[in-house]
Amino acid sequence: MKGNMLVMNKLRLVGVAFLAVAAASVVSSCGDKRSPGWQYAPNMYEHKAYDPDQPNKNFKSGQTAQLPPANTTPVGFDRVDDFPNTPEGYQAASQSLKNPLPVTIPTLEEGKTLYVNMCSHCHGYEGRGDGSIVKMEKFPAPPAYGTGTSSRGGAMRDLTDGKIFHTITHGVNLMGPHKYQLTPTERWKIVMYVHELQKLQ
Repeated sequence: MKGNMLVMNKLRLVGVAFLAVAAASVVSSCGDKRSPGWQYAPNMYEHKAYDPDQPNKNFKSGQTAQLPPANTTPVGFDRVDDFPNTPEGYQAASQSLKNPLPVTIPTLEEGKTLYVNMCSHCHGYEGRGDGSIVKMEKFPAPPAYGTGTSSRGGAMRDLTDGKIFHTITHGVNLMGPHKYQLTPTERWKIVMYVHELQKLQ
């Protein structure tokens, strides 16, 4: 008898729970038909921050996007804009830029790795202008670092820190700019390694 009572009580509880869920569903469906319902993680697409192109009353200019303070450099960038991609900028970089990194074995090894990955396909592993792309005979060979003549004048052996850095940054002739592929520190490491290649030939 007690077993039957327990089964009946369980059935009543299940029935009451089912009716409660059904009633809640009916009530919730009778609400505002224009409401989209609940949103999952609304902050992912309705952010509180201003978009750069939005008006912003918090600034005197009324703009969200503000110019950075004068004479500041964003983290991870360099001041290459001081040396534009012109013959005058190239010469100014030659006179003003010096490699800030100390010459150490680990830095030279890192420079070599970067050079092999970013430069050797054209310039060759030893800087002789005999990279794998040149061997395909579809592109002219760049001048060798030790014996070649720069297209901008002067011997490749005499290229300064600033000239090499400027060329890596802005590119020259068929060589494209690498300022977005390489950080300033990585470029300086390559400059250091290129000086080693200038001594080989």
